[in-house]
Amino acid sequence: MKTTQPAEGTTPLVYQCALPLSRQTLTYVADLLRGHLKKIGSRWRKLPPGKIALIVLATLRHDHRLADLAGGNGVSASTIHRWTWEVTGLLAARAPRLDRALAAVTRQGGEVVLLDGTLIPTRRRTGTANRRNYNGKHKKHGLLFLALTDENGNLIWISPARRGAASEITAARQDHLAGRLRTAGLGALADLGFTGLDPDPDDPVIITGWKSTRTSKTTPAQRHANQALSAARAPVEHGFSDLKNWRILTRLRVSPGKATIMLRALLVLTRQHTTR
Repeated sequence: MKTTQPAEGTTPLVYQCALPLSRQTLTYVADLLRGHLKKIGSRWRKLPPGKIALIVLATLRHDHRLADLAGGNGVSASTIHRWTWEVTGLLAARAPRLDRALAAVTRQGGEVVLLDGTLIPTRRRTGTANRRNYNGKHKKHGLLFLALTDENGNLIWISPARRGAASEITAARQDHLAGRLRTAGLGALADLGFTGLDPDPDDPVIITGWKSTRTSKTTPAQRHANQALSAARAPVEHGFSDLKNWRILTRLRVSPGKATIMLRALLVLTRQHTTR
């Protein structure tokens, strides 16, 4: 089989690509990496921290092939892969956990948060294991994540990755969302997929509206209340939209454990870059 080799003495062509992020975000990531390198006593890297941070942000934002980025920066693809997960781990460690996120909302005078779930597409797994990640609602393979935003749509927390075949209400029960919201003194607005999540229907902290069934139809007043609830929940879509601007989430190619690290890192970057 013939392979095409570049002419001897030639250099690869390099082009520029705009990165739609603020200088503040780049400085934040670079300073985070500098502190880490100082902590572990690393005295030398192939590129300075600022350049490494720029490459990692480009990888996450545009989902470039690592080999393409490597050729334009004089390093190997494995080096960029290692840098990406090093920085991603540092960012994920700064993602707020659920109790602290709810406590922060309470301190700021908030009364409610917005709850919703989303499916992040993944590659199809081989064999019988593929059914665990297949979501019948969206007709694709993926991992399920829950997220909380404030009333303006700013992301405040994201859950661990769950298999795509799981339901949102089951994932919420595993995270004990109702109990933790009640402890924090907050309420949550959610869609009808979370109906029945709150174990105390007489004093609910999770409001989902009314669901029509075969035996009982919603009244005009209930339909009006559902419309008002949908309008109040609308900003939660902005939070997911901001998160999915990171094109590496177009189709994840990592394990669920690494997917959790990735989403939490992107949560930190999204909070750093976008505030409503």
